Amino acid sequence: MDAMSETMVAAPSLTSKLELARQAAVLLSTATTELKNAALLAIADGVVSNASQILEANSLDLANGRENGLSAGLQDRLRLDEVRLAALADAVRHIASLVDPVGQSVRGSTLPNGVKIAQVRVPFGVIGAIYEARPNVTIDIAALALKSGNAVVLRGGSAAEHSNRVLVNVIQDALRSVGVHASAVQTIDEFGRDGAKELMQARGYVDVLIPRGSADLINTVVAESKVPVIETGAGVVHVFLDESADSETAVDIVHNSKVQRPSVCNAVETLLVHSASASRLLPPVLNALRQAGVTIHGDEQTQAIYADVVPANVEDWSTEYMSLDLSVRVVAGLDEAMEHIRTYSTRHTESIVTNSLANAERFLAEVDSAVVMVNASTRFTDGGEFGFGAEVGISTQKLHARGPMGLSELTSTKWIVRGTGQTRG
Repeated sequence: MDAMSETMVAAPSLTSKLELARQAAVLLSTATTELKNAALLAIADGVVSNASQILEANSLDLANGRENGLSAGLQDRLRLDEVRLAALADAVRHIASLVDPVGQSVRGSTLPNGVKIAQVRVPFGVIGAIYEARPNVTIDIAALALKSGNAVVLRGGSAAEHSNRVLVNVIQDALRSVGVHASAVQTIDEFGRDGAKELMQARGYVDVLIPRGSADLINTVVAESKVPVIETGAGVVHVFLDESADSETAVDIVHNSKVQRPSVCNAVETLLVHSASASRLLPPVLNALRQAGVTIHGDEQTQAIYADVVPANVEDWSTEYMSLDLSVRVVAGLDEAMEHIRTYSTRHTESIVTNSLANAERFLAEVDSAVVMVNASTRFTDGGEFGFGAEVGISTQKLHARGPMGLSELTSTKWIVRGTGQTRG
């Protein structure tokens, strides 16, 4: 991948960067699995060996975030430490170990006249990503894009500006070390918000755009982009405790879903409880949450059962808190729980805690979200947990990709037709 002039990488305009990305994408589309894996392993090693430099830059971003009033949830997403960096490096190594999706046959057949047709996976080409306060996304998306044969252009936002600059430098140094051109992974953070707008208009340069962040960010990209968008959604996530739910199981699942990492999109934000089991389940469940520092926003029935509750209002049901806050509502049964989810959910993840097989199967069949669970923590909605190594995001749309997006979701397909001179009659 030495064909492109290194001097062009420093080209000042965003258009020049996009042109370089397209050139890199052409070369990456035919890169061997061995070369792509070598690049990934070099990135993982670079993250570890440059940890002190990365963490120093991240400290600057965190200090700026605190000074600018960045929420506690966004500060948690922004924060890197030795453990998180090691996990990022491990995720990149895991991606290197996964099967390369490029060239995989999806389906095919031989026609009666002997013509052979096959649908195979191919890279998108150039992927654009717009995200905020999430330096881990810089590594995750770059690694998944490279393994799936795509170039990637990153707009990481001002909150993580220092962290992302160092991370992209680490990635580009790793690429050069194995002979992959550095323009396969680029940042356009230096162009600010105007750069993000230009990226959204870059049809012909960028093949698909993936936003990750707040509902406002995602809605802006979806509404204003001329480039096809894979929509990742905010997480107004629900857990429903059915009449038959076991108390200990309910406590464990709700506590883990809310407390294990409250700032992420798969953390539960609304707890629904069957009225027939509310007096039995709410006290132990809410006690465990209160001991962990969770503020409970409850409806009138919840307030009647449990004393330490902030009265909930209608805005609570549609709020992604990203903090130690939880809204709680008592419902008449499964039908009312599913109606509440249909009304307020962002179609991300929903879970039912139940010992009723019939109710479990109804919930799985009738709840229309990207991930629907029975007797499991919502925190499992994650590319790493699903075995993808990392994820590009959680898609809440229905076209092309839905749920955690890994390698195969960063590919399209094309049809390969092989004949021996056949013509159509």
